[in-house]
Parts: sequence; C-alpha cells; structure tokens
Amino acid sequence: MASSHSSSPVPQGSSSDVFFKKEVDPTKHVRPVQSLPDVCPKEPTGDSNSLCVAPSLVTDQHRWTIYHSKVNLPAALNDPRLAKRESDFFTKTWGLDFVDTEVIPSFYLPQISKEHFTVYQQEISQREKIHERCKNICPPKDTFDRTLLHTHDKSRTDLEQVPKIFMKPDFALDDSLTFNSVLPWSHFNTAGGKGNRDAASSKLLQEKLSHYLDIVEVNIAHQISLRSEAFFHAMTSQHELQDYLKKTSQAVKMLRDKIAQIDKVMCEGSLHILRLALTRNNCVKVYNKLKLMATVHQTQPTVQVLLSTSEFVGALDLIATTQEVLQQELQGIHSFRHLGSQLCELEKLIDKMMIAEFSTYSHSDLNRPLEDDCQILEEERLISLVFGLLKQRKLNFLEIYSEEMIITAKNIIKQCVINKVSQIEDIDTDVVLKLADQMRMLNFPQWFDLLTDIFSKFTIFLQRVKATLNIIHSVVLSVLDKNQRTRELEEISQQKNAAKDNSLDTEVAYLIHEGMFISDAFSESELTPIAIDSTSQRNASPNSEPCSSDSVSEPECTTDSSSSKEQISSSVTPGAVDIMVNEDVKLTDLELGKLANNIQELLYSASDICHDRAVKFLMSRAKDGFLEKLNSTEFISLSRLMETFILETEQICGRKSMSLLGALQSQANKFVNRFHEERKTKLSLLLDNERWKQADVPAEFQDLVDSISDGKIALPEKKSGATEDRKPAEVLTVEGQQYAVVGTVLLLIRIILEYCQCVDNIPSVTTDMLTRLSDLLKYFNSRSCQLVLGAGALQVVGLKTITTKNLALSSRCLQLIVHYIPVIRAHFEARLQPKQYSMLRHFDHITKDYHDHIAEISAKLVAIMDSLFDKLLSKYEVKAPVPSACFRNICKQMAKMHEAIFDLLPEEQTQMLFLRINASYKLHLKKQLSHLNVINDGGPQNGLVTADVAFYTGNLQALKGLKDLDLNMAEIWEQKR
Repeated sequence: MASSHSSSPVPQGSSSDVFFKKEVDPTKHVRPVQSLPDVCPKEPTGDSNSLCVAPSLVTDQHRWTIYHSKVNLPAALNDPRLAKRESDFFTKTWGLDFVDTEVIPSFYLPQISKEHFTVYQQEISQREKIHERCKNICPPKDTFDRTLLHTHDKSRTDLEQVPKIFMKPDFALDDSLTFNSVLPWSHFNTAGGKGNRDAASSKLLQEKLSHYLDIVEVNIAHQISLRSEAFFHAMTSQHELQDYLKKTSQAVKMLRDKIAQIDKVMCEGSLHILRLALTRNNCVKVYNKLKLMATVHQTQPTVQVLLSTSEFVGALDLIATTQEVLQQELQGIHSFRHLGSQLCELEKLIDKMMIAEFSTYSHSDLNRPLEDDCQILEEERLISLVFGLLKQRKLNFLEIYSEEMIITAKNIIKQCVINKVSQIEDIDTDVVLKLADQMRMLNFPQWFDLLTDIFSKFTIFLQRVKATLNIIHSVVLSVLDKNQRTRELEEISQQKNAAKDNSLDTEVAYLIHEGMFISDAFSESELTPIAIDSTSQRNASPNSEPCSSDSVSEPECTTDSSSSKEQISSSVTPGAVDIMVNEDVKLTDLELGKLANNIQELLYSASDICHDRAVKFLMSRAKDGFLEKLNSTEFISLSRLMETFILETEQICGRKSMSLLGALQSQANKFVNRFHEERKTKLSLLLDNERWKQADVPAEFQDLVDSISDGKIALPEKKSGATEDRKPAEVLTVEGQQYAVVGTVLLLIRIILEYCQCVDNIPSVTTDMLTRLSDLLKYFNSRSCQLVLGAGALQVVGLKTITTKNLALSSRCLQLIVHYIPVIRAHFEARLQPKQYSMLRHFDHITKDYHDHIAEISAKLVAIMDSLFDKLLSKYEVKAPVPSACFRNICKQMAKMHEAIFDLLPEEQTQMLFLRINASYKLHLKKQLSHLNVINDGGPQNGLVTADVAFYTGNLQALKGLKDLDLNMAEIWEQKR
C-alpha cells in the first residue's frame, strides 16, 4: 500500500505500554506525539522506541494486540437476559447470602517494601540518565499537525482516567487482589442498616465502569477513523492489481496459441511415430503374453507326467515357477483365476507323496538283508527326496526315519532269535509258544552266540544308518553353503548397483502423452525382447510347440525340470550336490544349521536305540537269574563282548551310549557281590576248619607266587604233567624268604589274585573290587585274631590249647599277606582314575591293622614266657646245687620256645623275640634277688647266682641262631648306693 498517508498519533511505547503500563507521573515525562507507522514502513521517524512497539501489519501480524479486540465492552458488562441491571454484582450468581470475607495473607509470600528496590534503582539510574540524554540529542520530528497533537493529548487525558489495572496484560477477575481492586467489598456490605447507601454506592460504581467503557470505545473508534485513508488506498491498489491480471491473462492466451501452432507443425508427426512404436510394443507384449498363457496352460499335464516318474523336485520347481508367473505376469487373467489354488492343492498332494515315498524308502533301506554289501540304497532317489522335502520345508522326515529305525531294531533281534531257536533241536516250538520263553531255554554258549550275532547285526545296521544320514547331511550342508554364497553375491551386486546409481545421473524429459517417459518409449523396444526371452525360457513347458522365428525375440520352450534326471543320477559329490542346490530352497541358515544338528542327533539316537534293545534282550534273559549264575569265565566273556560292541558303536556314531554300559555295570555289580560273597564264605569255612598247623606248599602255589614275583598278578595256566611230578615243599619261598604258612593263607593268596585278575578282565568294577578285597583282607585279619589270639579255635576246631607254634605260624601268615599288600595296591592304582586315588587309603589302614596284629602276637609270646618266669623265679632260692632246679626248668622252657618258633620265624625276628624274653627274665630275676637281699658283693650267694646265670646264658647262646645274642646279664644286680 501507499505509505504517504500517515495515521493519527498514538501514545509512544510498546503494545503493552499503551494501555497496560504502570502509572507514571506525567510531570516527569512528556511523551511527544508520534504518527502510527504505515502498512509498509519506511525509514524510522521520531523516537526509536516508537518503531518497535507500535502496531504494524508487517511486524505484528502474528502477535495479538489490543487492535485485535472485536468485542463490544458494554456487551461484555451488561447481561441482556435481565430486564434491569442488578444492584449487586455478586448476588446475581452467588445468592443473597454472599458476604464479604477477609482474605488472610499467605505465609509463603514475603512483605515487599521500598528497600527491596533500592539496589535496582541504583543500577538503573545510570541507564536512565543515558536514556534522557539520547532523547535530547534526537528530538522528534515536528511535522505533525498541532490539531492532531491537541486531539492526541485529549485522548490520552481521557484514557488516563481509566485505572491502569484494566490495562495490565495479566488482568483477570479470578485473582482476588484484582477482584477487590475493581469491585471493593464496601459497596456490597448490607449489614448494619446501611442498605440505601450501599445501593447508591453500587449504582455509582456501575456508572463509573460504564464511563470507562465509553472512553475506551471512543478511542477505539477514533483509531479506526485515523486509518480510513489507508483503507481507501488499499482499494485503489486492488483495482490496479486487477488490471495487471487481465493483461497477464491475455499474454498467456497468445502464448498458448503459439505453442499449439508449434505442436501441430513440429511435434505431431514425431509423437505419432512414438505412438506407433508403443502400439507395436504393446502388440508384442500381448503376443508373448498369449504364448506364456499357452505354456502355463500346459503346467498341470506336465506336473502329472513328472509325478508319474517320481520327479518331485522338477514338479515342485514347475509349480513354483508357474505360481510366480501367475502372480507377476498373468495377474488378473480371468481364465487362470482358479489355477493358483489348483497348483496349491497339487503342491500339498506332492508333499504327502514325498513323505509317503520317504517312508517307503526308509523301510526298504533299513529292512533289506544285512548281508548285502551295499550300504546306500538308491542314492539318487534319496538325494531327490531330500531336496524336495527341504524345498517344501518338510523337516519332520527325520522323525519318520527315527520311527523306522526303532521298528527295524526290534525286527533284527526278533529275527536273530528265530534263526537261533530254529537251529536248536531240543526246543519244541509247538510246546513253548512264546519267543522269549524259547530264548530262555538256550544254555550260555548258545545264548552267547545269539548275542554275538545280534551285536554284529546291530553294527551293520548302524553303519547303514550312518551312510544314509551322511548323504542327507551333505545335502543340507551343500544347501547351506549355496545360500551363503548366494547371499554374498547379492550383497556384491547391491554394492555395484548402488555405485552405478550414484554415478549415473541422466535427465529424463517427461512427455505429457499417455503418462509415458520419452526414454521408456525408446528403450522398451530394446529391453522387452530380452525380458520376454528370459521369462519364456524359465516358464516354458517341455510339451510346448517350438516357436517360429519372428522379428521379436523368440523364447526357447524349455523347463527347469527337463534335466532333473541327470541331476539326480549324479553321485553324492560336492559337484553333484551343487547342481541340485541351484533350486530355490527357502530355508534360513539357522534352520539348516539346526537340521544338520538334528541329523547328528539322529545318529546318536540310532546308537541309543540299539543299546536300549540290547538291554531289553539282556533283561529278558536275566529274569530267571541266568546272568547272576554265570561263573567268572562266562561273565568275563560276556563283559568283553558287550564292551567291544559299545566301543564299535562309539566309533561309528561318535558318542558313547550309556544304557548298555549301565546295564553292564549293573550286572557287573551283581557279579561282584556274588563273587565276593562266594569267596568270603569260602574263606570263612577255611578259617573255621583251620587247625593252624604248618601245611605243605603244592607246586602250583609256588608257581603262583613266582608269577607274582615276575611282576604279573594273574593266575598262571595249569601245567598238566610237570606239576604232578613235583613234590610239595615244606615252606613257601617268596623273593628268597621262606614262609611257613597254613593252607588257608595259600588259598587266600589265590583268591586275592582272582580279585586282581577280575579287575583286569572287567575294568568297570575296579572300585567295587577294591572295596570288596579290602573287606576280605580285613575279615581275614579279624577272624584269624579271634581264632588264635582270642582262642576261638578251641571251640570252633576243637584244639586243646593255642601253642606258641600256632601263634608264630599265625604271625608268619600275616607277614606274608603284608608283603603282598603293596603289590596289590600298585595293581589297583594303575587301573584307577586319578580322582579315585583316595580309595587306596584302605590298603594303608589294612597294613596298619596287620602290623598291629603281628605286634600283638609277639607280645603274646613274650607274655607267655613272662608268666613262666614269674612262676619259676618266685620260688628261686640261692643254694646248692648249681645249677639250681629253677634255672634248669627255665632253660628247658626256653629251648622248647626256640624249637617251636625257630623254623617258623626268620632268624632276625627270633633274635628280637628272645631279646624281649631275656629282658623279661632279667626283670624277674632282679626282682627276686632284691627280695632275697642278694647283692654283688663277691660272697657265697653272689657266687651261686653267678653260676646259675652263667648256666642260663650258656644254654641260651647254645641255641641255634642265638650265639651272638647280647644278653647283658650285669643288669640283674642293683647298683650300689
């Protein structure tokens, strides 16, 4: 709009300063009158503050000011629904009971005084001085009319009559302070008989508010009148704008006429050529579409032909390709509206056919004769079925194979039992009807041969299962590898396409003709034949007729399934599998990896199935206690056979199955219990019948001990002729030492070797055998102690007394067992796991118990002589003759003791024993001499005692092996005080 028309003067200040600024003393600041800015302001005039605070259509069009107010103030204050105005404002809404109440000041608001503004006044004083100086330096323009100035002063004077509280930007009657200021409570207090005066006061307040309203309305009307010229100017500018638009419309019309002429002369022919090219391309598309429809129409017959030859993969590929064509290129064709659902049903039918075919294959593969050397049956057929099942995501075919394995395992055992029973003439199958009862009638050798046959059949069965699963596993891994390579190629292709799109920046002109791009019109004629050719090659049926040559690219009528036989006929090599992996198998890497793991688990499951069936076979034979009655040789043969089968299955499947191993361990525990109880009972009977006399040592026992000396703990083979010619020996020679033993100990050594050999034959019972052997050794120690030291043999066997010879023989037998305990310990230690070494402490405890027993026997022998010395020396008298009768009896008993033990105990032990006996003798002699008051004074009594002692010493040292014995007889005399 024109800026020459100035508006009427208004007060200086911001939009909020005009009406809402606090009251200021007019004598301090006289504001010069300024004109309102134009609609399009030019250079600033007058005070700089007037430009930034005055209303402007440009700067203030989005900010609300008082100029936006469109409500009539009387209408806001007057209620049109009442016939006359109420005298009291509050009673209209709140009732006549409304009374004025004093508002209690808040405790949370501080009391503000002038001291709070002292700091602010000090800070602002300097700025105020600068402000006043700037106003004096830049005086306002004096181009306004004095009449307007007078009018402005009058308007401002009138506005100043309106209280400033109405001009506040935060004016709101819901504020209690504002409400009390506008409508004081004193005007509405009716208490105390002051009703007339309050009514007059209320009326006066209402008139005052009406007066304020009139002043504001007059000023608003005045401001509007001041802008009347600007309104007229705007209307004038509108007419000019309409003229400009009319001229522009005429120019556009002329331009369109020229463009139409140019189009007719220069473009119409070219466009016609483009239309003809598009029409030709459309005709080619229709022709190819019809050919494609003819090919698709032959899908169902072709699928039927493929299914008749079990070409499931080719049929599925053809169905998938046809569905893709229907969805992408033949979508909306009315004649094919039911073909998609028909193909889906046909695909479901193929799924069922493949599952049934795989079940048939599994049955044929697992139930064919085990004597057949071919491990894989119809390898190509298996590969085709697996690819088809993977393509259709039918991953439950492994469950079918697992169920077939269980059935086959049952049939293997059943057939083996039938074959074995039919070979035994003693079994009448007409009388004994149940196959299990017939099997229980077999003796151990026959049953052992049957079990061997079953294990060998199971081994062949597992090898076939492993070969079949390896084929399936290789197919799955090939598909997984192909998926990964395809994904890598796609990523590389995407990167290349992204780089190509970034580098290629072509400008395509858009032709407004049938919504086509010019570039499409030219390029489609080149691209369409190639696309049609690739599509037709992918979807053509083998039964389609050969296509004649044409100007447009003619597709070859082929199908993906035409070479399926060649693919399937290839062997399972990485190359052969890669040929078939080209099919679209829609499985994720996670699913394929899980399937590969399931195949491995299925192989483990096959091993578990064989072991479970073998366990049931064993348990059915063990119902009548057959396995518990086996002797050691038979059980060891059975154990070795089962361990061999467990090892073979572990080598085939890669994991040890625990069911058969657990059954073997259970039977081994029962065998160990029976083995131990039999030998413990045997040892008990031997001890109860042992008379504790020295026994002759047969040659076979000497050979047994000699084999142990060579480092081999095993029962030697019996020598038929040589052993019978050799005479028994009086003692047992062990590593150069001679042991006089009883017959029970010889048999105990043989029993110990049987325990050790059982550990070698059945390693799984090592810990149990160690415990049982420890129990057996402890039993021998305790029982022999009861019989000899405890004199139990007097009642059990009927011995008259326990002689020193019995004691010495018992001690020597214990020493022989102690000699072999370290050898036994080393034997078991070599066969225990490191974590089981703590069990060897049993041998330490046994060794300690045996040494304690031997020490007790030695103490018993010393105690026998001690009681004899006490009895004889207590009657000793120092008198003639020399030697005395007492010393003669003592020497006689010592000779008997020596005669009893010298041939049984080693010389060292005999010397140690007699030293202890001599110490007991000296103690008793010394006590008796002290009692008789005989001292070493060289007197007659001393001479008699010396002669007796010399007689004792001579006789003792004259005994065999005691010549160099140091008797130290000087200790019998008390030291002189």
